[in-house]
Amino acid sequence: MNLKRYRDYLIGALALAVPFWFLRASMKDPKQATGADRVLIELATPVQYAAATLARGLSGLWGDYVYLVDVKKDNASLVAQNARLRQRVTELEGLEAENRRLRRLLDLKNVAEGEVVTAVVIGKNTNEFFRVIRVTLDRPSPAIGPNLAVMHADGIVGTTQKVSGDTVDVRLVVDPAEAVDVVVQRTGARGILRGTGNEREYSCRVQYMERVDEVAVGDKLVTSGVGLRYPKGVDVCTVSKVTKRDFGIYQEIACTPTVDFSRLEEVAIVIGGKPEAATPPAKTAKGREP
Repeated sequence: MNLKRYRDYLIGALALAVPFWFLRASMKDPKQATGADRVLIELATPVQYAAATLARGLSGLWGDYVYLVDVKKDNASLVAQNARLRQRVTELEGLEAENRRLRRLLDLKNVAEGEVVTAVVIGKNTNEFFRVIRVTLDRPSPAIGPNLAVMHADGIVGTTQKVSGDTVDVRLVVDPAEAVDVVVQRTGARGILRGTGNEREYSCRVQYMERVDEVAVGDKLVTSGVGLRYPKGVDVCTVSKVTKRDFGIYQEIACTPTVDFSRLEEVAIVIGGKPEAATPPAKTAKGREP
């Protein structure tokens, strides 16, 4: 028992003395070190090198870990910021597009003779027999009534029908009941535009355009100004098909509206003028316009 107790004391003393000897030897100038100190220094050098290397490695790993944690946080923050910026860019692009559309609508004042009131499309009612959209006015106006021209920057939309407060029903030019006096912009040939009522597409046809009149696919039809309902020279549609038969007075013309009614968002209602229903061109005895 006594040997075991002394052994423990001896081990404890060596555990305290050995580091002290190594520390004492390492603090001496190598030139003044004795033989025993030199032995201790040589024995301690590999251990110190290994310990220093291990410490540097652990320090590097910890630094890399902390760096990666910070990078991950920064990446998460940048991803969230990027998402917010993308959303903001999308909103700004939408506002810019809306601003361009509204500016184009306001430019209609230079074309229309009279006051222009803008409105926003809030509903559509389309089927085989009639085509109507519902709009709400940007500002109330007591002058809004039926049979007023409704326009878009791309061309003619239709005419006002039922008015209820700031809500107005608009009958589109593609409705069979709507009639617009038009001329071929290139040649001046005149006819009456009516909607086909096709429920699968927005399309129109031209009536009362004589077979001898020059018209071709791609020609643009504009308002003639007859009837004082629509301003003169406003785009209405583009010719998509021309059929000239060997018999009959008139040719068959199919056309596509210049306004994309499927994406219509804003319109302008023209107040002023004397709205009258368009009538077919008058004919002379020879079947020609006077």
